[in-house]
Formats: sequence, C-alpha cells, structure tokens
Amino acid sequence: MIGRISGILAEKNPPQILVDVGGVGYEIDVPMSSFYNLPNIGDKVTLLTEFIVREDAQLLFGFLTHDERITFRQLLKVSGVGARTALAVLSGMSVADLAHAVAMQEVGRLTKVPGIGKKTAERLLLELKDKLPKAPGVAAGGSAPVYVPNVSGDILNALMALGYNEREALGAMKGLPDDVTVSDGIRQALKLLGKG
Repeated sequence: MIGRISGILAEKNPPQILVDVGGVGYEIDVPMSSFYNLPNIGDKVTLLTEFIVREDAQLLFGFLTHDERITFRQLLKVSGVGARTALAVLSGMSVADLAHAVAMQEVGRLTKVPGIGKKTAERLLLELKDKLPKAPGVAAGGSAPVYVPNVSGDILNALMALGYNEREALGAMKGLPDDVTVSDGIRQALKLLGKG
C-alpha cells in the first residue's frame, strides 16, 4: 500500500525515525544498516517502505536500498520470523553479510543476532538459500563461495580474535584474492586494516 516515502527527516530515535511529509509525520522503523546512513535531521530523505497490518498494529518499515527491502520481505516469508525479528537480522548484519552467511551455511553468524536461536538460524539458512540478492564473493553460477569456506572462516576468526569486529574483518577480506592462503590472507587483511 505505501511503497515509498519522501520528506524531511524530523526525528531519529533508533530504530524509529519520523519523516514529515507535507505536515504529516510518519513513524518508520528502520534497520540499523539504513539508520547509520540517514541524512541529518532537517534534511530530505527518501525511503522504500513495507507496510504491515496486524490485528493489534499498523507498522511501517523503511529501507534506503532495494536489496534491504527485498531481504526484509524474504525474511518475513520464513516460518517463525516476524517483522521485529527481520528488522533485528538486518540491524545485526548487512544484506551482503547475510547472503554470505547463507551461501556458506554459517549458523554461528546468525545466532549472534539477538533473538535468533540455533533452530531459527538453521531454518533461515535453509529457506533463504538462493533467495537473497547475491553477495560479493559468491559465484554467479549459484551460491557456491568464490573462496574456500574454511580458509575465509579461518581468516575471519583470526581477525576477530585479534580484536577486530566482524564488519571490519569482512571489509578487509573483500580485497583478498580468491586463492589466498590463511596466513597470507591474515597478513594482507591486517595491512588493509592498518591503513584505516
């Protein structure tokens, strides 16, 4: 029903924002991935939206990108996943990170999201396979990872053990060659992280 909203960003109270559209204020819940990229209060903002009507509420969710909205809709189709849980998933990881976790079948990555237990994580991995926007590092022919799963997993775990958060570590790993070894990958990622 409401597919897009464009107006002035009036308030920011994570995860909710208020957008003034011609004098009418729309309360919109946004994932943190969108929240961090919003303009300043008083600036113009355009969001793609998903309007959900329940017995006890009418909820409006907003997204800065098509991929976020598509992913949100796919999450809602998973049995046992409601709008709040879908929002939590997109707040806990980017669309690319989620697609990567699904392609690699990484239950552990999903269980780090608050409110996602092992059973729900396994259901998400099963039901989202081949349904998300393709992540960088995923081959065009399907969901097979471009680099060997245990190598990337080992590099990621090593970087996190050294104190980098998951987002920083994955960002550094994007620049690595496909055939990198674990030790070379760690060394190259640390160089990239050192420049930041």
